[in-house]
Amino acid sequence: MSYRKISTFVVVLVIVSSVALLLKPYSPRERGIVYSGEKIILPPPKTEGTVSVEEAIAKRRSIRTYKNDPLKIEELGQLLWAAQGITHEDKRAAPSAGATYPFEIFVIVGNVEGLKPGIYHYNPFEHSLTLIKEGDFRKELQEAALGQEWVGNAAIDIVLVAFYERTTKYYGERGVRYVHMEAGHIGQNIYLQATALGLGTVAVGAFHDEEVARILGTNGAPLYIFPVGRV
Repeated sequence: MSYRKISTFVVVLVIVSSVALLLKPYSPRERGIVYSGEKIILPPPKTEGTVSVEEAIAKRRSIRTYKNDPLKIEELGQLLWAAQGITHEDKRAAPSAGATYPFEIFVIVGNVEGLKPGIYHYNPFEHSLTLIKEGDFRKELQEAALGQEWVGNAAIDIVLVAFYERTTKYYGERGVRYVHMEAGHIGQNIYLQATALGLGTVAVGAFHDEEVARILGTNGAPLYIFPVGRV
């Protein structure tokens, strides 16, 4: 084979490899963790509301005091959809680097109409909840969160759990940064959706990671807790 042919072959190989590397992160993804247990299909989420994005941004606040009133299951479903729900084909409500979607969403339910207290896992593909543990774990989560009373007093606590390897296997160490960026995207969605529903929430990052993971029964890394209740 001539030098010119070898050079052309090498250039083509480099181009094909580069394109494949760029496209790889956008290939079909694993569908996350599937839990067995009692399944609750949530009401379909609404994609139109009475509060504009601009109004929700203007009114967004961190709220730490809640009424002892239950949430509606429709409100719970809407919050979870805003966090990680499917919006188009396999795309979710919050952007993710290379569509790697490293987060699983757990919710500790204490006071929701028609839903027994317990720890649930959200399945975005079915817009459903799977019961992981039955019982009211809000106070236990509060203790793991350094005694922050709003964690124990909220009707629910949404917990964002990261599986870093879903992103780092494509992006290496820089993928850790992308996971943390995504946590912020999801958190802001929860804030704005709660505001639009007339509910209150606050981002909680101070907690004992191992204790929260133990309560949830996960080997992922808890990054955020969002208590939600009626203002």
